[in-house]
Amino acid sequence: MFEKLQQHWPKTKAAKPIVIFGAGSIVSDAHLPAYAKAGYLVAGIYDPDQDKARALADKHGFVVYSTPQDAAGAGDMVFDLATPPDAHAGILKLLPTGAPVLMQKPMGSDLAGATEILRICRGRNLKAAVNFQLRFAPMILALQDAVNQGLLGDVVDFDAWLALDTPWGLWKFLEPLPRVEISLHSIHYLDTIRSLLGDPKGVHAKSMGHPSSKIAQTRTAAILDYGDSLRCALSINHNHSFGREHQACEFRVCGTKGAAYLQLGVNLDYPRGEPDILEINTGDGWHAVPLTGSWFPDAFANRMSQLQRFASGEEKTLISNVEDAWSTMALVEAAYESSAQPAHPIARIPE
Repeated sequence: MFEKLQQHWPKTKAAKPIVIFGAGSIVSDAHLPAYAKAGYLVAGIYDPDQDKARALADKHGFVVYSTPQDAAGAGDMVFDLATPPDAHAGILKLLPTGAPVLMQKPMGSDLAGATEILRICRGRNLKAAVNFQLRFAPMILALQDAVNQGLLGDVVDFDAWLALDTPWGLWKFLEPLPRVEISLHSIHYLDTIRSLLGDPKGVHAKSMGHPSSKIAQTRTAAILDYGDSLRCALSINHNHSFGREHQACEFRVCGTKGAAYLQLGVNLDYPRGEPDILEINTGDGWHAVPLTGSWFPDAFANRMSQLQRFASGEEKTLISNVEDAWSTMALVEAAYESSAQPAHPIARIPE
């Protein structure tokens, strides 16, 4: 039964070539391998660092655009923005009206930036989605399918537990940023939770750094308020540097009829990673779901397939479009606002 759960998005029958903005590690490590695996053609790439762009182009056989205007004017393409969040708006303004576009998360550096992006996409009628690709990881698609089929019953508990030794030194550009952990990492979990459970009523959160790190935040605790029936909590610690034995990167999802356990393997021993795991228990013990792919790179291929199918008219709904992604950004903003507030005071013993 579990072997038939959906893990991959069907490919389009009318693929458009892809133009990529950005030549960073996420492109070389995820976008390009994913598109090659799915059989999608990359037409060309632009990056202000022309040497980086040319190195990728020489390796993979596509052209390098010398300006963002040249890239935006390449023709009937899907535009893939693997760029910093504060660069999205300027590029979106260059794209052809009505063009399909996928932009890297987050959707702007904050909610104000997301709102500007939303207005640009509305004004230019762009078929725009945000690359919240964890939704499209094989294990998450299978979990979503199991939930949709009612195999777990009504979901009443969702726990995200991460105790990692994340190599922050790989991303020196993060050191001066005022917002890091929630807006660049846990945003994936918040978005996935929204896709599974809908929008929460509110959030209690605390995000902080660590004495050993120059990064603004590397640890987060959050509770999402879904009322009195559903409990949702996240415990995120990127500074558990005491060996692999007690590290973890996992979800536990419990319902009235069953439960699911997931391991998000890429975050363990990053960037090499470990296998993803999905196990489901519907009352007769735990059963491993045979996964035929992983978050990296298969989720990126699935995400692109869904956009391509929407652009071709094969699907009527664009998943994680900018309207929906704005709500994920609003949840992120609320989490930071909650973190900045003092905790509820505790009464002191009277004298």
